[in-house]
Amino acid sequence: MQENTPKKDRSCWPGMDEEKIQAAYNFNKGYVDFLTNAKTEREVTEIVCRLAAEKGFVPIEKVEAIKAGDKILINKNDKVAALAVIGQNPLEEGFNLVVSHSDSPRLDLKARPAYEADGMALLKTHYYGGIKKYHWPAMPLALHGVVVKKDGRVIKVVIGENGDDPVLTISDLLPHLAKDQMEKKMSEAINAESLNALVGSRPQPDCANDPIKTYIMNILQEQYDIEENDLTSAELQLVPAYSAREVGLDRSMVGAYGQDDRVCAYTSLVAALEIEKPLRTAICLFVDKEEIGSAGNTGLQSLLIENIIAEIMHKAGNDNYFSLRRALALSAALSADVNAAVDPNYPEVFEKMNCSFMNQGVVVTKYTGSRGKSGSNDANPEFLARIRNLFDEAGVVWQVGELGKVDIGGGGTVAQYIAHYGMEVVDCGVALLGMHSPFEVAGKLDVYMAYLGYKAFLQKF
Repeated sequence: MQENTPKKDRSCWPGMDEEKIQAAYNFNKGYVDFLTNAKTEREVTEIVCRLAAEKGFVPIEKVEAIKAGDKILINKNDKVAALAVIGQNPLEEGFNLVVSHSDSPRLDLKARPAYEADGMALLKTHYYGGIKKYHWPAMPLALHGVVVKKDGRVIKVVIGENGDDPVLTISDLLPHLAKDQMEKKMSEAINAESLNALVGSRPQPDCANDPIKTYIMNILQEQYDIEENDLTSAELQLVPAYSAREVGLDRSMVGAYGQDDRVCAYTSLVAALEIEKPLRTAICLFVDKEEIGSAGNTGLQSLLIENIIAEIMHKAGNDNYFSLRRALALSAALSADVNAAVDPNYPEVFEKMNCSFMNQGVVVTKYTGSRGKSGSNDANPEFLARIRNLFDEAGVVWQVGELGKVDIGGGGTVAQYIAHYGMEVVDCGVALLGMHSPFEVAGKLDVYMAYLGYKAFLQKF
């Protein structure tokens, strides 16, 4: 009986008056706009840096010396950003850190993407992160990213977002000819090498070899100063070509691409912009590559956190290596990442006593991983007790959550890489429906509670 009965002990709705609910709805207006305009990690970083500058954050390279109350901005490779509000206590005594990731599952263009076949020009892709391949055909796609010329010039590309822009798409097989396809397992029905985006069908006049591809390359040359060889040094992504929207006749939810993990990026960003004179230094970090294991020099398996803290401490006049290690070990962190909301269409994969529910508060996830907690941080109970107390005192509605039934599957976050430094860390984020799909759904009250929780942690923990 318990298995099929949702938790009744916590819910955002009964504990909130109409004024607070309206505040949550108003908060989500900015979130919807953010999701519409930030569909890649570079676009997230650009928005973070712009809003931080408007709030008085100063790029660290322009700072001679750091003192309490200073607001510092760090940008790494235009894919990672950090906001730091320097506290009154020495940094060596630890800091409060909220970490989210700005990358999301998508389709990347290959290094040599353009080709022609059967009267059409197409672009080859390589999917990024954990996707269901059948989600991506038969929908409008926009092309986002940058192309870097040999002389170092960076050309920003956004095609498909304006109303008069063309879009790209990946064709699907018509049902009349799809008998064999539909008899396959869902994981095999769409082959990764068939995720090729349709980009044109008009031939270049008087062109004998690949006239349609040639016509497309000429368009890129004329409109963007991009030559075919420039695509080798490009970072171009195909993402859904539609705006974030309110979901439900009651407008109680937000639907959009990329809410994993931009829901936590946005809520922690707004929280960080409002922090003033904390006792402990407050740092909000937005990282890359979480969806592919946090690899590379913009992911958290690198020395990224250590290097950022070392840079801040150097500006504060402390180059002692032991002080750096001590600061990291005495710090506390929230791994700001999403969890899975119980989906009434698929109740069989959830253990409802311990999974999270839509609009019942921000989710505190003690451990992630798969099966026997493999790949998990598993937060210490002493730290969780302090988080419970902090959230309750700050009026943050929260719930606990796991990622489905124990042996069904699982997943990981950056928490284990943060814990590597010895600091206390727990996952804390918003529950989503349709995670990793091109249209994920979040509850507006959960989004608002994440913001309140991150702000309380950064300011008061």
